[in-house]
Amino acid sequence: MNRRRFLSRAYWLVAAAHAWPVWAAPRLDRDPFTLGVASGEPSSDGFVLWTRLAPDPLAGGGMPPMTVPIEWRVANDERLARVVARGTVNAVPAHAHAVHVEVSGLVPDRWYWYQFSVGSGASRHVSAVGRTRTAPSAGTVTRQLCFALASCQKWEDGFFTAFQRMADEDIDCVVHVGDYIYEGGPRRDKVREQPLEPCMTLEQYRLRYAFYKRDEHLQRAHAMFPWIVTPDDHEVSDNYAGGIPDWDSPLEGFLDRRAAAYQAYYEHMPLRASARPAGPDMRICRALGFGRLATFHLLDTRQFRSDQPCGDREKHSCPERMDPARTMLGAAQEQWLFDGLRHSPAQWNLLTQQVIAAQLNLDREGGETFAMDKWDGYPVARQRLLDFLGDARPANPVVLSGDNHNNWVFDLKRSFGNERDPAVATEFVSTSITSNSDGADMREDLAHCLGINPHARYLNSRRGYVRLRVTRERLQADFRVLPYVTRPDAPIRTDATFIVESGRPGAIRG
Repeated sequence: MNRRRFLSRAYWLVAAAHAWPVWAAPRLDRDPFTLGVASGEPSSDGFVLWTRLAPDPLAGGGMPPMTVPIEWRVANDERLARVVARGTVNAVPAHAHAVHVEVSGLVPDRWYWYQFSVGSGASRHVSAVGRTRTAPSAGTVTRQLCFALASCQKWEDGFFTAFQRMADEDIDCVVHVGDYIYEGGPRRDKVREQPLEPCMTLEQYRLRYAFYKRDEHLQRAHAMFPWIVTPDDHEVSDNYAGGIPDWDSPLEGFLDRRAAAYQAYYEHMPLRASARPAGPDMRICRALGFGRLATFHLLDTRQFRSDQPCGDREKHSCPERMDPARTMLGAAQEQWLFDGLRHSPAQWNLLTQQVIAAQLNLDREGGETFAMDKWDGYPVARQRLLDFLGDARPANPVVLSGDNHNNWVFDLKRSFGNERDPAVATEFVSTSITSNSDGADMREDLAHCLGINPHARYLNSRRGYVRLRVTRERLQADFRVLPYVTRPDAPIRTDATFIVESGRPGAIRG
C-alpha cells in the first residue's frame, strides 16, 4: 500500500469513527427526502433499503453536522398497515446523511413495501413509499425472472423518459451496468442544463448524484423495484483503468479522486456494507442468486484492468494489445468468476458487466479497427473467458453489457473469424437512457459493422433499455426503444425480440 492510498484509507476510517453529536429530536422545516428512496441487493430473506436526508440537495444537503436517527418500516401491503419489520438507523455527516438498512428475516419470493420517517409530532417527515421484493430461496425452481437492463444516463443529453416507461413495466428488478452519472463539466447547447463543475472532490461527486437523483422518473423507477448495480467509468473518470485516469486528468492524486468517487457512489446506491469503500478500493464483484433459475455474476471491469493499449480510443491493433499479461478483470476476480460459474447451480448464468465483450471490428476500409476500452483491447483475457465457457460449459451463460449507447446482440465465439464456429454464449448490450441524445434506428457510421461482424445479430441506436424474461426453457430479450429523448413523454415500443433457448447458445430472432 503506497503512502497516498494509506492516507486516503486512514481518512475514511477516521471520518467513519467520528463521534458526531446526536440530534435526538430533529426539527426540520423542509422535506428531507428530496432524493427519494431506493432498494437493492435482493436476497431470499431480505434486501437493502436506502435514502439520504437532503432538505437542500444542491447546497451540500442542508443538514447540520449531527447524527440524525431515521425510522424505517417494512410491510406486507402498500398502505403499510401490516408491518413485518421496523427499526432505527443513524444518518451521519461522514456519509452525507445517507443510510443503508440491511433487512433480513423475511419471506422469500414476495413483494414488500417500505417507508422512512424522521422527527416526531408536528416535525415528523415521511418519505415516499417504496416497493421491493425478496428473491426465491436457493433451492427453489421458480417460474420466471423479469428485469430491465439499463446504462448511461447523461443528464444534459435528454429526459429520463426511459425510466418513466420502465416504472410501468411488470418486472422484478432493474439491473444497471454503469454510467449512472457523468462526471464532466457544463456544456452549452444541450437538452437540459447541467451547470456543475467537473467532479474531482467528494463534495462535487455528492452534488452530482444529488443533481441526478432529483429527477422524478429516476426516483419512481427506484421506488418501484429493487436495483442491482455495478459502476462503469463515468462514476469516476471517463475510460479510467485501475489507477490510471483518462487522457484529460492528471495521474497525480487520481487515487484520491477515485476514493471520493467510490465513496459518493456507495453513499447513493442501495448497496450492502460489504461494498463500503476503503479509500480507493471497493468490492464491486459479487453474485446474486434468484433461486435455481438464475445467478447474476456482477463484474468489475475498471478497478483491476491494465491500461488500454495502443493509446486507447479506436485504433488499429498494436503488439501491446496481444500481450498475454494484459488483464481486464485481474487474476483474482477472473478466478472468482470461473469458480462461481463452475459451481453454479443456476439454470442461467448472467455475466453482468460494463463494456462490450464481443469482437467488434469498426473498420470501413477492409482492415481492422477496434475500440481499445472494450474487451477488444484485451483479446487474450477475453480468449481465456471464451475458452473457459466452451470447455467448462456452465449452464446457459449470457453476458449483459452497456456503455456503448447502442443496442447490440452478439453470438460469442472462441473464433470470431470463423462463421462455422459454434457460439459458447450470447451477449445483449443495452443502449443508453439518454447519452448521445435521440439517436437513430441505424447509425450510418455503424451500419457496415453488421456486414463485417457476422456474429453481430442486431443493432439499433435509439435510447431505451432491454427487458429480459427468463424461464427454465428460454431467455427472451425485448429491445424497448424511444423515438426521442430531447423532449419529454416519448412513447415506447419494442423494436426487436431475441430468444436464447436453454442449452443452445446463440440468439434467435423472435
